[in-house]
Amino acid sequence: MSDYRNQLRQQPILKFLFLELTMNCNERCLHCGSSCGDVRSEEIPVQTYFKLLDTVKKDFDPLPMLCVTGGEPLLRKEFFEIMSYAHQLGYKWGMTSNATLITNDTAKKLKDAGMRTISVSIDGLEQTHDSFRRTKGGFAKAIQGIKNLLPYDFSAVQTTSVITKKSIGELDALFALMEELDVDSWRVINLEPIGRALRLDGYMLDTEDYRRLFDFIRSKRSEGYPVTYGCTHYLGLDYEKAVRDWYFLCNAGLYTASIMANGDIGACLDIERRPETIQGNILTDDFTDVWYNRFDIFRRPLSERNDKCRHCDSRHFCSGGSYHSWNYDTNCQMVCFKDILF
Repeated sequence: MSDYRNQLRQQPILKFLFLELTMNCNERCLHCGSSCGDVRSEEIPVQTYFKLLDTVKKDFDPLPMLCVTGGEPLLRKEFFEIMSYAHQLGYKWGMTSNATLITNDTAKKLKDAGMRTISVSIDGLEQTHDSFRRTKGGFAKAIQGIKNLLPYDFSAVQTTSVITKKSIGELDALFALMEELDVDSWRVINLEPIGRALRLDGYMLDTEDYRRLFDFIRSKRSEGYPVTYGCTHYLGLDYEKAVRDWYFLCNAGLYTASIMANGDIGACLDIERRPETIQGNILTDDFTDVWYNRFDIFRRPLSERNDKCRHCDSRHFCSGGSYHSWNYDTNCQMVCFKDILF
């Protein structure tokens, strides 16, 4: 595994390109990593996206999957213009959405524009979800949005739930809801110490909660249900392959790059945005050159950056963990499951 990771750091493979089309959002989620909301910040021109998509098509074979996000991406007024162009060029693409704006007509337009997959956020039962997302009626609209999507035979309609202290007791009820909706998969993740969540009290899971969460996922998967944990964090050998289909590897800068709403080029959109994590901007830099010749910060193991990680016996499995939960001021990992789970 460590040899493969070292090779990947030398020869990264762009599999996923995230497009943050807007910072504007019609919800005000307590945990938002990008602090999105009623944001009227400058958005890069449509023609700049066209140029980026042309460049990537010319320089990368096979094409990376486009992962469209925001904010709420459907609030970008040129959304369908951009994504229809990507579809015409042969890109596969999926979207993360709160689904509150997905009417039957919108679902059809998404199908016509070539959308393959979508992940819809359901962060608890109705009261919990609406409180967490600070949007009255958001739960009902999201559920209706999912129902509007399902008849159009997308490759995957997934739901994603961020589990907190407020929702850990709702796992069984949420599972029943996902079964009733008959979504293709349910992605269950824990609250991360990023963005607005850094200012939250009483929401982070403790050791007992984490074990409850991972035991729940493992149990459902053993019964054959398409329930999975997210891509973040090394969980130890007891849980690692039991709660998802792969072993942990932070994809940031190895498989994944992102274009932020202002044109900045980075790795994962959840990573803190600061000078050393921003690698360029598509308004002034060639994306291909940036991907191959920058990103050094993401192609050196985090485990080399402090003594605790450097001497840890799990460093060959986790490489220091996820880049989005790394504290770049103190050079330490904020989320480490060693001594919590194993």
